Amino acid sequence: MPGTTPVDAPLWVGIDLGTQGVRAVLVDGAGALLGTGSAALESDVRAGDRHEQDPADWWRATCEATREALAGLDGRPVGGVSIDSTSGTLVVQDAQGQATGPALMYDDRRAAAEAARVQDEGAQLWTALGYRMQASWALPKVAWLAAHAPVPAGHRLAHQADHIGARLAGHPVPTDWSHALKTGYDLLADGWPAAVLDRIGVDPAVLPPVVAPGERVAAVSAAGAAQSGIPAGTPIVAGMTDGCAAQVATAALAPGSWCSALGTTLVLKGSTPELLHDPSGAVYSHRNPDGGWLPGGASSTGAGVLADELPGADLDELTERARARGVPAGATYPLAGRGERFPFVADDAEGFDVGGPADPDPAGRFQRVTHGVAYVERLAFDVLAGLGADVSGPVVATGGGSRNDWWTQLRADVLQRPVAVPEHAGSAIGSAVLAAAPRGELAATAEAMVRMRKRFEPDPSRAGELTEGYERLVEALVERGWLEPGFREFRKATFRAAQDSKVAFLASDAAGGSHS
Repeated sequence: MPGTTPVDAPLWVGIDLGTQGVRAVLVDGAGALLGTGSAALESDVRAGDRHEQDPADWWRATCEATREALAGLDGRPVGGVSIDSTSGTLVVQDAQGQATGPALMYDDRRAAAEAARVQDEGAQLWTALGYRMQASWALPKVAWLAAHAPVPAGHRLAHQADHIGARLAGHPVPTDWSHALKTGYDLLADGWPAAVLDRIGVDPAVLPPVVAPGERVAAVSAAGAAQSGIPAGTPIVAGMTDGCAAQVATAALAPGSWCSALGTTLVLKGSTPELLHDPSGAVYSHRNPDGGWLPGGASSTGAGVLADELPGADLDELTERARARGVPAGATYPLAGRGERFPFVADDAEGFDVGGPADPDPAGRFQRVTHGVAYVERLAFDVLAGLGADVSGPVVATGGGSRNDWWTQLRADVLQRPVAVPEHAGSAIGSAVLAAAPRGELAATAEAMVRMRKRFEPDPSRAGELTEGYERLVEALVERGWLEPGFREFRKATFRAAQDSKVAFLASDAAGGSHS
């Protein structure tokens, strides 16, 4: 467990700008949570493919959240503040950093037509970076604005976190390379790709300067302090996207370590020395501020199917009943809607049951879904391994699903590797860690500040029967054409190596190695 910090040591503020609200935290250098605050966003407007919010509402909610989080500051120094936000959200700012209209949100798809052209015109670069442009990403929106609502001279585009940084500082601030990824920033050359921008009709002058996450970009102004409660002069530190900040909050930043967030959907993120290339586009990588890369993917499967299929159910009661039932004969591919994006891409994918008829008992249904989610999680790790990632290390579990200890133990047993759950998780915590981290020491800082609530060790005696259930699901996905037939051969070829790696890891852990 981390220790405590002196009363005169600086504290750190993290701000998380979400879709439905803003959360702020105040932590000390040992990771102790000293204050939290939150406020709902009230300006959401959706119409067809369009999704907009009022940036003034972001600022109002941010100030409410930070004032609440810092209510007990009592004169202690604040060493820095960092902000994360939804990836791909854009707003036009004037020269003073004020928004000139509504923001185009991360899932706004008005630029679907532009996305195909942006992909084609920059295909060579996007392939080198290991991803494909998508309709909801920021660069297609920039191209849409260039064609339909050109950014006026002297104005520029900002990401959601940049805009709140500008409101705190009283002037525009640089963006970071994490938020800039979906805006087309060349992470290999460290610059905006002028040739690609020229081909799609975008003036580079409308894009902000880019710095590394963790770099100081400004200080809180007197006006910003008066509204937010963050002391004037507090350094504003360049942030990361909400997904990357959530990963920082797990300390899963060393190669071989991974975090898995199980909520409505399932999101995996890890660390690799080399850039992964996934031809399917299911996996893409951010740059690690310490060096190397942070690959990950977001599945459309997850716990959301439980809300659809078992509305109002007492999940604690179902958990106790599932605990007594043993391994089910079948499982559910837990997709609530249509279409999958990770660990494979299949626009026509739909949920299904495998291994016998569906169990009408709610406890049986709950059991099939929980096993199905764990199998998809294992599949995701196998896909990442197939791309060359080291997946032999521990897993840190976050999200609402991690609060169910029985389910988390099941996930450890299916993966046959330890799964740890943090005491405090979430993007705001990760942003506070980023604010505290010296340049090049993000992993070490996270290691010192992130506290683990519990660690779940895998039960080797369950490996065989759970692997059988996993293989049945894989076979069903191959039969439907959503996984390549060669995946079965890959599984057979790598199974022994993976088992040997896990045995070595567990032996090292038993000898006293530290992995959290």
